[in-house]
Amino acid sequence: MELKKLAPNFAVQDIEKTVAFYRDVLGFKLEMAVPEDKSGVEQELGEKKKYIYAMMSRDGVGVMFQRTDSIGEDVPPLKGVPIGASVSFYIEVEDINALYQEIKPKAGVVKELETVWYGMLEFYIKDCNGYILGFAERK
Repeated sequence: MELKKLAPNFAVQDIEKTVAFYRDVLGFKLEMAVPEDKSGVEQELGEKKKYIYAMMSRDGVGVMFQRTDSIGEDVPPLKGVPIGASVSFYIEVEDINALYQEIKPKAGVVKELETVWYGMLEFYIKDCNGYILGFAERK
């Protein structure tokens, strides 16, 4: 048996807003999306359409987003659970200084770039849904 990857599925209110944030602020690419009528899988968001699911990636890091009503139907224990979490999502990167300069003007930095006690240079932001994303590089 082999574990292959971990891809978080974030519960969100608005797929379109979330896709825009991850695309425009963090440089992620939309891999696929599912409209609310579940009519199929799309590679782009259509205008005047609402979506229940999207998958995005950047440099081998994958994330999924599912609208709160849809995720509650698929995974009943998540029905009605508030958005956000007492967890941070930690992403190891190369050239953290360049990434920090790219992201800082566009996102709410909640912890500035610094080297921490366990030897990583890191910073944290809050995404458009309130989730905390950490970016780190081993020094």
